[in-house]
Amino acid sequence: MTAGTFRACAAAALVLALGACSGGADGTGPAANDGRGPITFATGKDLTRTIQKLADDWNRARPGERVRIVELPEDGDRARQQLVQNMRIESDAYDVVRLDAVWTAEFAAHRWIVPLPDGLAGTGTFVPASLETGKYRGRLYAAPWLTGTGVLYYRTDLLEKAGFDAPPATWTQMREQCAEVRKLPEGEKVDCYAGQYGKYEGLTVNYAEAVQSAGGEVFDASGRPAVDTPQAKAGLRFLAESFEDGTIPEKAVTFMEEDGRRAFQEGTLVFHRNWAYVYALASDGSSEVDGRFDVAPIPGKDGPGSGTLGGNNLAVSAYSDHQATARDFVAHIVSPEIQRRYGRAQSFPLSLAALYDDPAMIERYPYLPVMKESLRNAKPRPVAVRYNEVSTAIQDHVTAAITGEKTVDRAAADLQKALTALTD
Repeated sequence: MTAGTFRACAAAALVLALGACSGGADGTGPAANDGRGPITFATGKDLTRTIQKLADDWNRARPGERVRIVELPEDGDRARQQLVQNMRIESDAYDVVRLDAVWTAEFAAHRWIVPLPDGLAGTGTFVPASLETGKYRGRLYAAPWLTGTGVLYYRTDLLEKAGFDAPPATWTQMREQCAEVRKLPEGEKVDCYAGQYGKYEGLTVNYAEAVQSAGGEVFDASGRPAVDTPQAKAGLRFLAESFEDGTIPEKAVTFMEEDGRRAFQEGTLVFHRNWAYVYALASDGSSEVDGRFDVAPIPGKDGPGSGTLGGNNLAVSAYSDHQATARDFVAHIVSPEIQRRYGRAQSFPLSLAALYDDPAMIERYPYLPVMKESLRNAKPRPVAVRYNEVSTAIQDHVTAAITGEKTVDRAAADLQKALTALTD
């Protein structure tokens, strides 16, 4: 991925602008500093080892300001917990932290991260929705890095043999196509569809997508919960009925991203909802479906669905003693040159808008036009300081619905009550 019109001088200006940061939120809390020296970068699991390679290059160029990579747990909830525990004790263990886009409000409100200058994205080349996820109360606290939304991976070979020349745009079409695939000798032991339904943040995302794809919303424009509307209940009903009728296999109730990815790559799923990182891994030659899959927007109730805006942003810890180096490292990672290199090595969609129209990147990752289309329809998760509690409530009541512990109507009513209590 490359920002074709983003000039090299922007990267230099970015470094200078980052150096001008000051103070915590509302002028209180730990102040930014100009300390330099070795830093640690707390990030997610480096599946492709690309981040380590970028760090190695940085370290060769800056031996006095080496960066050490610390991998957080694969489970997003556990990763957040580890970061929060370090911030609460004002630990200087992490200098640069990779935040799920939805954590920005919480970390900024607690003044665990220092604000970044608006000039960081002054070029306007970042994906607008991605840029917004790094803001809290109008200030930029985290530099947009990875972005994206859920897409539908599908088996082109099985659909073709079943007589279909296009992936499904609706839930009904998906079920119909699965039924025809299962009539094939190759489809007898293949499950239909799976996303992420374990009791963690992935379930919150998949639930939100189902609600949005049925024309509903988890929170309305005023920030009030709206999960007991007919549209929202239609989304939850799709999930519950899909488990009940076998569209989603029973075992998927514990699936996280990697569980579903492995199932799809092993050839045991026709359709799979996941993030763009799967594309490179499913195409690496070791996958059973290499050369036999493609991507499309996720299906919805009456047409193409609406994904949840995901992504990771980079922030500087308020407790870092080497914030100047940390700011330089953030600037380095989100710069066009490094995003281009990172994009060539793996298939996470990145934050610069021009990357989605770059011919060389589209040739390498043909999914990019689909991602660009899907991003236009994607919606962010709620911006809430108590977001973790909101997500936990969603997980509790959606799990009750998909396991049959509660009816859809009861689960929706109980969730509406719980979310109202958290947002009043």
